Amino acid sequence: MFIITIPIQSHAVKIDLPSPTTAPAPRAIANTLEITRAGKLLWNGEPITRDGLRYDLQLTQRMARIPELHLRPGPYARYEAVDEVLAIIKREQVRKVGFVGNEAYARW
Repeated sequence: MFIITIPIQSHAVKIDLPSPTTAPAPRAIANTLEITRAGKLLWNGEPITRDGLRYDLQLTQRMARIPELHLRPGPYARYEAVDEVLAIIKREQVRKVGFVGNEAYARW
């Protein structure tokens, strides 16, 4: 009997992985604007007037990293109140805005 042994063949694939010291990608910053059933506005959970909203939107649009605006109308918020807020957002030329929380009403 004659036995020959050979080394196991392996294929190497060279991959450049980031080093562990690489900083993570910055998270997007966001402000949440809620509209209640009564038409009241909540800016990040705090009550705000429509004039205060205009002022805060102007400030955010001047920031180096413009934050996203997450608009969250309540399920019973009146259309007129939402429309008024959308008009304010448009007048202040907010560039990053989106509706959030709509998935909660998918089965309505």
